[in-house]
Amino acid sequence: MPKFTILSRVDAYVDYTTEVEADSLEEAVDLAYDGDPSIKWKEQGVVEFDARHVVALDADGEEIETYSRGKG
Repeated sequence: MPKFTILSRVDAYVDYTTEVEADSLEEAVDLAYDGDPSIKWKEQGVVEFDARHVVALDADGEEIETYSRGKG
């Protein structure tokens, strides 16, 4: 029986937190969003959600587009 290499990709968010000194919460969010270089982020973990893509891979590790399931 043949064997196939299958990729299952599940969508996820990687959560980070930081503390920001600012005069308001809006300013704090803006500083964080704009990538202030003084901000040090701490990874909090990965949160998965139910959007999946399952597809076979060829010998070079590329997706075989002729058949897949889920969102790509």
